[in-house]
Amino acid sequence: MSSFDRPLAGEVDGGLGQDAGVSPLAGDEERVVESALRPHSLHDFIGQPKVARQLALVLEGAKRRGRPPDHVLLSGPPGLGKTSLALIIGSELGTSVKITSGPAIERSGDLAAMLSNLAPGDVLFIDEIHRIARPAEELLYMAMEDFRVDVVVGKGPGATAIPLEISPFTLVGATTRAGLLTGPLRDRFGFVGQMEFYEPAELQQVLRRSAALLGVELTEDGSAEIAGRSRGTPRIANRLLRRVRDYAEVEADGRVTREVAQAALALYDVDVLGLDRLDRAVLEALVVRFGGGPVGVATLAVAVGEESNTVEEVCEPFLVRAGLLARTPRGRVATEAAWHHLGHPLPRGGALLSGAGGAFGAGTGTPTTPGPSSEPLFGA
Repeated sequence: MSSFDRPLAGEVDGGLGQDAGVSPLAGDEERVVESALRPHSLHDFIGQPKVARQLALVLEGAKRRGRPPDHVLLSGPPGLGKTSLALIIGSELGTSVKITSGPAIERSGDLAAMLSNLAPGDVLFIDEIHRIARPAEELLYMAMEDFRVDVVVGKGPGATAIPLEISPFTLVGATTRAGLLTGPLRDRFGFVGQMEFYEPAELQQVLRRSAALLGVELTEDGSAEIAGRSRGTPRIANRLLRRVRDYAEVEADGRVTREVAQAALALYDVDVLGLDRLDRAVLEALVVRFGGGPVGVATLAVAVGEESNTVEEVCEPFLVRAGLLARTPRGRVATEAAWHHLGHPLPRGGALLSGAGGAFGAGTGTPTTPGPSSEPLFGA
């Protein structure tokens, strides 16, 4: 049984902590649910039309030639379907998919053992490939190009390199940080697909499909409400659907309507833009305690009782994309849209950053009220 053919009867939910509700990262338990909801073919895959079309051509051409397709690199934020596409590649080719992750490959010998066990045409999927150990990465170069690895036996002057032939295979790498990939590794991928955030209409299609698989009665306005708060990420949309389903079954008649979705998401602290408790705490601290900024991320993290990495990697990407926060050389700054969203009156003279998109004036990228110094006002 493949990883995406597990039955729904044993569904285990990953829970919804204060930061998990709209986090694009998946816990171990949540992956069990995701595997049941994943599409089996490119025809069933929703969204990413350009990547899906390009990938379909790559796979069809390889099948007609009777050879494994070029190695594939999928990059983009978490939760957009990179693992699903890797499994679909194996399904479309009719081969097995071996799954591992970059941090799990600590030594070149680990990778050599994995490669030697591949059957002809198999797909090797390495998630977070940018975190693979450097010795293993160097071994991967030869495997990707020549389908051969050199295993070193012995130590010191008596060490001997034994060439080991491996079966032709297709490597599918997934990364959320494409910029951290080394040039030699990136250049060995024949196809690179950049995953984009989903539009609300695409998320509604994802929700309708997931609702049918989960046996949830989902109305059109209910799906629109959930999609609008899902931050453009299918993983978040599916997670919110399960939480709203729980609320509908316990507090309502089981149907997920707009009113039920609004009540459920309010209970789980997910607002109309998809911000959760921590997102709003960061904005509140920036707007109320520091007057809109600029303020250093370390000081901002202390103000909300979180680690700097959490604020920088979990909260800021969406707040910046939503036009609520801006990163400047002087520190983090709340935009005019942030003041409006929180319901606070603008300070005298307006917000430091305003204009189109809520971030910069007239699209120039220039603060409308520049400060007198290039140093952060609060902390580093």
